[in-house]
Amino acid sequence: MSISRRSFVQTSSLAAAGVLGAPRIVLGSRRRADLVLRGATVFDGSGAPGRVGDVAITGDVITELGSGLPAGADEIDLRGLALAPGFIDVHSHADTSLLIEPRAESRIRQGVTLEVVGQDGGSIGPWDAEEYERRRESWRERYGIDIDFRDPPGFLAAIDRARPAVNVASMIGNGAVRGLVVGVDDRPATEEEIGRMRNEVRRALAGGCVGLSSGLEYTPSGFSDSSELVALASELRGTGYPYATHMRNEDDRLLAAVEEAMLVGRMAGVPVEISHLKAQGQRNYWKQEVVLDLIRRARAAGEDVLFDCYPYTAYQTGLSNLFPTAARAGGTDAFLQRLRDPLTAARLERACRDKVALLGDWNAVQIASANDETAWARGRLLGDLAKERGVDPYELTLRLLEANGGGVGMIGHGMAEENVAALVAHPLGLLCSDGGAYAPYGPLSEGSPHPRGYGTFPRVLGRYVRDMGVLSLEAAIEKMTRRPARRLGLDGRGEIRRGAFADLVAFDPSTVRDQATFEDPHRYPLGVPLVVVNGVVTLRDGEHTGHLGGRGIRGNAGVAR
Repeated sequence: MSISRRSFVQTSSLAAAGVLGAPRIVLGSRRRADLVLRGATVFDGSGAPGRVGDVAITGDVITELGSGLPAGADEIDLRGLALAPGFIDVHSHADTSLLIEPRAESRIRQGVTLEVVGQDGGSIGPWDAEEYERRRESWRERYGIDIDFRDPPGFLAAIDRARPAVNVASMIGNGAVRGLVVGVDDRPATEEEIGRMRNEVRRALAGGCVGLSSGLEYTPSGFSDSSELVALASELRGTGYPYATHMRNEDDRLLAAVEEAMLVGRMAGVPVEISHLKAQGQRNYWKQEVVLDLIRRARAAGEDVLFDCYPYTAYQTGLSNLFPTAARAGGTDAFLQRLRDPLTAARLERACRDKVALLGDWNAVQIASANDETAWARGRLLGDLAKERGVDPYELTLRLLEANGGGVGMIGHGMAEENVAALVAHPLGLLCSDGGAYAPYGPLSEGSPHPRGYGTFPRVLGRYVRDMGVLSLEAAIEKMTRRPARRLGLDGRGEIRRGAFADLVAFDPSTVRDQATFEDPHRYPLGVPLVVVNGVVTLRDGEHTGHLGGRGIRGNAGVAR
């Protein structure tokens, strides 16, 4: 299935007599609009077909919809283009990179206008005084930035001051909370510690956080047992916010991990969001259909379970994740010592080699980030790299971990394209990047990151909608706009209507596509000429204007809007 520009415009024009063709409706004052977007095929985010019309914006709000609207102070001709609500990345790792480079080039050029961060259990705090000072010093040395926050509400306040190109909402991470209260040891939390952790979650929700995340393949998040997760998730009860979980396993024990995720939601009485759902390793591909059936049955039984996914057959994580979570207890130094300790080394080597065999071979592991000392490894496949250097791939893995203090990023090529397409199209799935914010210049150009940081949303629209036809354009837009906004209770976001915030993206359905690849990730997408954030035109004619309109977005349990 393919959509040409001409056929797109002709087909969509047939619907023009609908809502946008009706007599115009004005919100509030009839003063001249600041901006009028003319002649686009408007997809309102509801999943309905597009309708040709105009959209007027005054301040940060959409004030008028219709045909032939009065002239605005500024006008942009969007004939032949689609206009949608700005895309909401419901699982983002942009976080503090937005303070390093507020222009958010790799995000805004995709059409993303709202990042939901604090994912995988790893929110920005809460930190104690010692951890705060450590991070503050690290940021000063590396980026020349002086941070003044130590928890998610403080981070959102910093976003308000910085006004980056995109809006930012945050979850509270159970890993960050556990690190503050319990530390990095692999042990059950005491009742007193669980009480303190619940207080931290409650405080974060009151400060505007929009859910609780966990990262159960990471430390210290993964040291939480199910009862601890239920206790923390119970703080969400009555808010409507989800428990979003990077599950304990995404390969051989995938089914058990899904059962645990749904158990936590069921026992806590809260919605569940399975983060970046996937079935890793060829021997596990068949499990995806079983998982989707489990989710369908849970929903039929009245449980609120959804998932999100990204449109790629590879994931990104740390190289240390080739080893069991328990091996990383006690922190990085303890982990590195175990890798060479005669009492534990052989067992950990077997576990690592088994994980690699699950993915296929050592060339399924690609190095995404490393320090300057080992910069030669960035972007390279580990098998090829080991062969070139005349060393066993496992020994090279150890050397890279040791040289980087455990901090090596990796991309794992381990999913099936057929499965990815099924997830992208599935009616119970949201779409996300699970990626960070980057730019082909400055400190955010370092390393060889997963291309999803540059290409996720245009890839959905180009590859999966236009080229493969696995879902309709209006369905894809709904998955990236209104549905995640409603999932998080963010009224006025993710839709085009009177009174909604003016977060908008215009794109060409016939040309929109990603250009970033695993070999060359720092490449902007094509076919996205306009992005408006809170009424501020941030991308115009495909070029960044330098005008930034983002802000911290808080949930209903905190500060309104």
